[in-house]
Amino acid sequence: MFNEYIQVPVIATVVGGQTGRLDDYKGGVESIIRLVPSIPESALEGIDEFSHLEVIWHFSLGSDSDIEFEPRSPRGNPDWPATGGLVHRNHRRPARIGTSYPRLLRVEGRDLHVTDLDADDGTPVIDLAPVFREMLPRGPIHQPEWPGDMLRSYWKDARERS
Repeated sequence: MFNEYIQVPVIATVVGGQTGRLDDYKGGVESIIRLVPSIPESALEGIDEFSHLEVIWHFSLGSDSDIEFEPRSPRGNPDWPATGGLVHRNHRRPARIGTSYPRLLRVEGRDLHVTDLDADDGTPVIDLAPVFREMLPRGPIHQPEWPGDMLRSYWKDARERS
């Protein structure tokens, strides 16, 4: 489908936490980001002084046959406007890369214990870094109403879904 590819290393794997590719109820779930053995524990020195991480991961449960560029309504809901494939933030993107900002709970050796990481158990992690306030978006952020409607239950506590 694409002419150009890059290779990126997997630096860690998500252990525990989310399962089943759920659309909502991602809040309050604890998981571990476990570094691969080739990365020394010392690479994490000082990270425990930060409250949140920026985690870049691969939607490994998706497939190239799921990639969709053409406009469609988010989650198939006709109440929301059809938007192009690069406007959606899901596994149907061409590189199938996700970004999350979980809260860091503690560090134990090669394990980063986090909460609110919306990547499933077994997900490959491509990169991570502490969140620096100065690197967050500058200025006001604006968006249409539909993302707020769509994501109203996204960060609700997972225990509430039953």
